[in-house]
Amino acid sequence: MHRRQALILTLAAAWQACGQARRGEFNARTALRHAQRATAFGPRPPGSPALNQLRGYILSELEKTGCQILRDRFTAQTPLGPIEMENLIARFPGTSGRAVAVSGHYDTKWMPDIEFVGANDGGSSTGFLLELARAISGLKFRNDILVVFFDGEESFGPWSDKDGVYGSRHLAERWASDGTLARLKALINVDMIGDRDLGIVREMNSTAWLRDLVWQTAAELGLRRYFLDQPGWIEDDHVPFLRRGASAVNLIDFEYGPNNSYWHTEQDTPDKLSADSFEVVGRVVLEVLRKLD
Repeated sequence: MHRRQALILTLAAAWQACGQARRGEFNARTALRHAQRATAFGPRPPGSPALNQLRGYILSELEKTGCQILRDRFTAQTPLGPIEMENLIARFPGTSGRAVAVSGHYDTKWMPDIEFVGANDGGSSTGFLLELARAISGLKFRNDILVVFFDGEESFGPWSDKDGVYGSRHLAERWASDGTLARLKALINVDMIGDRDLGIVREMNSTAWLRDLVWQTAAELGLRRYFLDQPGWIEDDHVPFLRRGASAVNLIDFEYGPNNSYWHTEQDTPDKLSADSFEVVGRVVLEVLRKLD
């Protein structure tokens, strides 16, 4: 057994022995269940009936938290033609006038030739954000906390500046226009964080001080082993915000399966996920939110 995997497997019993979701605490088992539920809808590319069903599920879960729900609808111009997309934003208001966003995508890549259900790539960020929203609803922050579900992260053809990260490109532009970006203290993006063998790459496009804060926090919590020194330069939903001057960090495990063999394949299934990995990321992100407050 891989050493990181063996270490991860000890975490859930210690931190989630009762398996019950408590207000103000991140419950990894609940996050995993949400990811499994998202995956059960099947392939979820933008504009699909399955993604619309998942959107309804997300909205119903967010309503339970008492947050303000903002629905950001737009039409994206894609290689397949215009497609209606929708970002979902859960706002937990603070008093400082500043805001911190935690984001991820809830769509899966359009792959018509295979049954791509995206348990980790799309499902894990969806499950994580839903449970984070529930945990935040039991806490008090001075900053607004914005939990953002991006549509259209995946490209339809070869990745390019015009094909991919549709939702984050749209929201970054909108926030630049309405003043939200000016009061945004930080954005933390999560992607592919449910892998049983968790190893989050040191993503070098990210803002240095914010990336260092995450890695330092992981070390303080005894979780530094899951936050690698291995550098990587990855285009993801944080980049449109970086390009507009915001501070943003991307938390992503980009080695999924042997030689990354599960990524964008039929192998990306729920059995590859672990509640323990959700637990690691949940603890670190919540503590970073406290520090940013």
